[in-house]
Amino acid sequence: MKEITLTTDNFAEEVLRSDRPVFVDFWASWCGPCRMLAPAVARLAEEHPEIKVGKVNVDEEPELAGFYAVAAIPTMMLFVNGEPAKKTMGFMPYSELEAFIG
Repeated sequence: MKEITLTTDNFAEEVLRSDRPVFVDFWASWCGPCRMLAPAVARLAEEHPEIKVGKVNVDEEPELAGFYAVAAIPTMMLFVNGEPAKKTMGFMPYSELEAFIG
């Protein structure tokens, strides 16, 4: 499955009302660690169809970043039943991303 671009327009439908867990990557195009993380996030989306994987560009969606108190990027959150269940920040290798989603 491909990553979903998340915006204020589709966040409620894709994340808050999702029938499966959603991994959300808060990122920006100018962020080096975000760019390093991107291939691992894409791989997560391809290899774990049991979850949705979405990306929020914090420059384009500052309201979402602010609402979820994203103070540094990359920030990754796992939403379960529409609620944030886990949060982590900074680059991590694919194996740690897999461990994060449980």
